[in-house]
Amino acid sequence: MKSRKVKKNTVVGTGGLAGAAVRLRQAGLVALPLLAVLTISYAGYAFLHTAFPLRQVSFSGNRHLSDEDLRGFTGLGAHENLVTLSSGAVYRSLIASPWVLSASVRKEFPGTLHILISEAEPFALLDMGGRHFIVDDRGKLLEELKDSAIPFLPVIVGNPFDKKDVYAQAIDLVRAIKETGLISRKDRIEVIANRPQDMTVNLDGVVVKVGSGEYHDKLVRYMELEDEIRTRNIPVDYIDLRFANRVVVKPVSEVVRR
Repeated sequence: MKSRKVKKNTVVGTGGLAGAAVRLRQAGLVALPLLAVLTISYAGYAFLHTAFPLRQVSFSGNRHLSDEDLRGFTGLGAHENLVTLSSGAVYRSLIASPWVLSASVRKEFPGTLHILISEAEPFALLDMGGRHFIVDDRGKLLEELKDSAIPFLPVIVGNPFDKKDVYAQAIDLVRAIKETGLISRKDRIEVIANRPQDMTVNLDGVVVKVGSGEYHDKLVRYMELEDEIRTRNIPVDYIDLRFANRVVVKPVSEVVRR
């Protein structure tokens, strides 16, 4: 009986040109979708960076600062894009100014940035060695005045960096001057802040020694006395309010006690 030859399965080799073609075809199947994704991503990126240029910055809530001033505070360049613009960076740039207490930044597509500002209010002038600074109600320096035109505000004469406690009391005294309405009755008010016990206020040339604390009550006592002094036409050297329940009025030639 003749034996049958069994054909064995053979593996077709992938070497040579045929193998290279297969590998190239496989690489193409991977590269083409990746290339398509990259192309679409780049097109989208380019579109977003050119489709929404910043055309307008709108400010509201500002009374003392101009729109031009605020635009300078934002740090915005000439060719900003609303998509890539960082609202957080604009906010941080704005509140770096002592004039800006808070800010709200909102984008409105296609090209507007809305910024709502809360400003610090000018409270007094600080005369520090002949240099004048606008300060807020916390005593924070807002801006140095460079010209000779000084707006009417109570003037504090002193150095807040050398005498912080005295400066804080001077701010409290100015606050009491405003709360009592005394500020509307005077053309010039100057607070001399050297030591707490020597705190003095010059009211249109009349020197009033107020000392430390209880400023509201002391100023009310002064205002009650002021009309009588004017009626009697007493030339006053100074008025001393530092004593409890007593006012000392020193005319030019004598001392009158009440």
